[in-house]
Amino acid sequence: MLDITDRDGVRTLRMAHGKASALDLQFCEALTSAFRESSSAVAVVLTGTGRIFSAGVDLPKILEGGESYTRRFLGAMDECFRSLFELERPVVAAINGHAIAGGCILACACDVRLMADGDATIGVPELAVGVPLPALPFEILRHAGGDPLVRRLVMGCENLPADQALRIGLVDRLIPAAELDSAALSEARRLASVPPSSFALAKRQLRAPALERVAGLKAHDERVVREWMSAEVRASIAAFVEKKLRRKE
Repeated sequence: MLDITDRDGVRTLRMAHGKASALDLQFCEALTSAFRESSSAVAVVLTGTGRIFSAGVDLPKILEGGESYTRRFLGAMDECFRSLFELERPVVAAINGHAIAGGCILACACDVRLMADGDATIGVPELAVGVPLPALPFEILRHAGGDPLVRRLVMGCENLPADQALRIGLVDRLIPAAELDSAALSEARRLASVPPSSFALAKRQLRAPALERVAGLKAHDERVVREWMSAEVRASIAAFVEKKLRRKE
């Protein structure tokens, strides 16, 4: 699921869960544990495998698992995003390939986003699938780029090419693919040179407004959970999954 390496105090977490590092219950729990255990590292690099960073939620498992699985998964996904967003060490996203939906949220929860310069895309097309965003992913996006960016991504249902993602501030830099790992490691070391307590205080202050808004949206999140389990949304997910399967034939 995860390849974990340590080099000079910098921990690299390489997602390697199936072909697309899709988020399911087990993988979210593994990521949460890895993020929490990385609090002793001087900095963290989060990256993926091959041509995919993460393709987001494993929708077939949502359909297979039913209501009980969906409820548990949404709770685990929230913990996964929160444990990364609240990690007070410097975190660099080395976006090696497609970062879709939950994959985009993982990248946006990091402090710096470096993306391979190529044909990969990044975005949050949840509404095209028919599912609503819980409060925390929405606020992570807002924190990453402000209201104009979150409106464009969420309401536009777009997956953006790397050069466009750079232009609108969704990623910080484009790096040749062969140099991405070394660039991410260098950036992590640079951030780690800041006194840890000062970095943690600044990071906590920057993220506080987002977390305060999430705390005030508990009723919204309860409704989101109900929607994910509704017949209408499940039918929309099923139609999306079937369409993807037909494309592969």
